[in-house]
Amino acid sequence: MSDLAIVAGPFSFVARLEEDAAPRTCTLFRSMLPFHSQIIQARWSGRSAWIPMGFDRTLDLPPENATSIPLPGQILLYPGGVSEVEILFPYGATYFASVAGPLAGNHFLTVVEGQERLEELGELVLWKGAQEIVFEIAASETGGFRAPNSSRTRLAGSTDAADRLPPSRPRKTQSR
Repeated sequence: MSDLAIVAGPFSFVARLEEDAAPRTCTLFRSMLPFHSQIIQARWSGRSAWIPMGFDRTLDLPPENATSIPLPGQILLYPGGVSEVEILFPYGATYFASVAGPLAGNHFLTVVEGQERLEELGELVLWKGAQEIVFEIAASETGGFRAPNSSRTRLAGSTDAADRLPPSRPRKTQSR
């Protein structure tokens, strides 16, 4: 199993890619690393933060390890369709939804170190607003050493995560 380092605001986490349960989602997300964005409070999903990635595309991913009720630290990737492409980062009781109703996202990543700080991250995002977030391969995976907060500096030549989404499938339009 592969681990990712996550730095969100002042908090550091280590998360395990769920490669057996969501192989295509993990492969796609690995291709986007290092992933730089901002995390904000979810609007419809309860005690969860999210990383919106836009309405302009959908990802060609099947449901894998999909859930609407993730536990804290069970990170979901929603490939788009009813709502925009997004990553859901639960820190408490969560029921994944959008203005259009319930959603199910692919549980592809699980926080394995730092779970005790999830609630603090949630409170920070809720009361202080957007925080920078970076996902990258954990130092143990690359054989190198990286200080826990070194990922806060954008690497030369890196781009915003939305700019590195893989080619999309045509967006489905809903009939009303």
